[in-house]
Amino acid sequence: MNPQLLLVLGLLGLCVALFIANRPRMDVVALLPILILPVCGIISLPEALAGFSDPNVVLIGLLFIVGDGLVRTGIANKLGEFLLHQSAGSEAKLVVLLMLAVSGLGSIMSSTGVVAIFIPVALFVAEARKVAPGRLMMPLSFAGLISGMLTLVGTAPNLVADSALQHAGFQGFRFFSFTPFGIAILTCGVLYMLVARRWLNRENSGSPPRAPRRRLIDFVRDYNLAAHEHRIRVLRDSPLIGQTLKEIDVRGRGNANVVAIERITGNRRELIEPRADSRIFAGDVLLIDYFDDADPTEALGAFKLEALPLRGNYFTDQSGELGMAEVLVPPDSELVGKSVITCEFRSKYRLNVIGLRRDRKAITSGHLDEKLRAGDTLLVIGNWRNIRELQKRKQDFLVLTLPAEFDQIAPESRRAPYAIACLAVMMLLMITGWVPNAIAALIACLLMGITRCLNLDRAYRAIPWPSLILIVGMMPFSTALQKTGGVDLAVNGLLHLFGDAEPRLLLAALFILTAVTGLFISNTATAVLMAPIALNSAAAIGASPYPFVMTVALAASAAFMTPVSSPVNTLVMVPGGYRFGDFIRIGVPFTIVVLLITVLLVPWLLPS
Repeated sequence: MNPQLLLVLGLLGLCVALFIANRPRMDVVALLPILILPVCGIISLPEALAGFSDPNVVLIGLLFIVGDGLVRTGIANKLGEFLLHQSAGSEAKLVVLLMLAVSGLGSIMSSTGVVAIFIPVALFVAEARKVAPGRLMMPLSFAGLISGMLTLVGTAPNLVADSALQHAGFQGFRFFSFTPFGIAILTCGVLYMLVARRWLNRENSGSPPRAPRRRLIDFVRDYNLAAHEHRIRVLRDSPLIGQTLKEIDVRGRGNANVVAIERITGNRRELIEPRADSRIFAGDVLLIDYFDDADPTEALGAFKLEALPLRGNYFTDQSGELGMAEVLVPPDSELVGKSVITCEFRSKYRLNVIGLRRDRKAITSGHLDEKLRAGDTLLVIGNWRNIRELQKRKQDFLVLTLPAEFDQIAPESRRAPYAIACLAVMMLLMITGWVPNAIAALIACLLMGITRCLNLDRAYRAIPWPSLILIVGMMPFSTALQKTGGVDLAVNGLLHLFGDAEPRLLLAALFILTAVTGLFISNTATAVLMAPIALNSAAAIGASPYPFVMTVALAASAAFMTPVSSPVNTLVMVPGGYRFGDFIRIGVPFTIVVLLITVLLVPWLLPS
């Protein structure tokens, strides 16, 4: 063993130890090989920095931009809502559906891309289900890795193995040659995660625990909205039909305020922002604030209106369109000494004030006529877009609290069809192979920008720079181990120890060496190095090459044991709040399961 190889192994061991200790940050540790390996002359500077131009690294960043476009247009939330609805309140069923969806889609396109797209979906589901994101993120990454074992095009190592067979003069694998093994591994993976997720309750360890954000239902309780909010349907014979809100003058007639209008158009229900020129139609449902606690019974009969129940979770159900925020009146605000009505709050800001708190007590009667004081908090309701605009007007008031639902709102939901089209174009290009995957993702990003699904600033913020640095920083080890003879040394030892052993034992040793090698270099590079060894091993004992090459392909995808084994693991580490040891604790046992499945099934199902 030469001194340079000893240095590479020592540096690799140091990085792994720092990863396990979680000190310093993992992306900072990943900069060490970029610095030390070229300084010591083991690799050149261009080789150390090659990861920054690697197509797969670029692809990962672009796919996160695509994923953010799906979030901003509401596609991710819709998919999350579908999973929530189908799981029917069962977290176990949710994990099963999530893993099946990811593995199914990942079997025909980049597993890294699928995981990048599903991360915001899983975060949305975790928030809605009130579970730690870590309980979903690792099942997500495991499903992404297993998806590569389902079809020939599921992952690059499969294509490398297929190419090695053809170059050796054998017929290559068929499209579904991997499927029986992948289905068996996926089935075991789902069952395993139903148990292992119980050990994944960790919140993000990089930040102290925070108090839970207040939700819309908390605003309803704190401002006692149930006491003076009403839903009223306009009947077909109502004299209000055809009139505008200005003509009706509900404030003057009934001391009330129309907060929103629910209207059914075809099969679609929409929530309309009330304006002075908004006309009333039969069947409209008005959300009304009686700000002096007036009894609406008399008005209902006179104007042919029907009272509807207002449940406590009504505002939560409408949170996709109707938002709330708490606004603080500062001492130098021009609102001080004026009432909400006299300062024309709704006309100026296109929002309605439905609550007022003073000295932490809700004023439930006459809050629109109450003269405002410094320190008062107003509860405003209206379109989320107008609430965002309110944040810019800091001279008159401060947006004090935004509910937790604010993070789940899609500001560009009307552009959802464009986002779906961009995603479809990317998937088509990736599946057909007409252009490289990175180019396909770049085209999708540009199309999302053209269709205004997201802007350039948002795109830059969507890229997980620490995760990319971690991936780039570990790539130089692949070149260093090859140049210093480390990989050749391990391969020669394998043949020396197990060359004359029983074939299944040799397959197990080949699987272990491939999986261990894949801890430190990319799974594609691992397959490139190990496929010729598999062929030579089979030839040395006079066996069929197919079980040996298949074992290498499956082992190269079994990168479950560390967060740096695969970009898929790296991507979920931060949102899942994981440490290095979490992957060892969960990944090593499952890798053993995959090993057993491979050794048992591969020689049985493949031709001898």
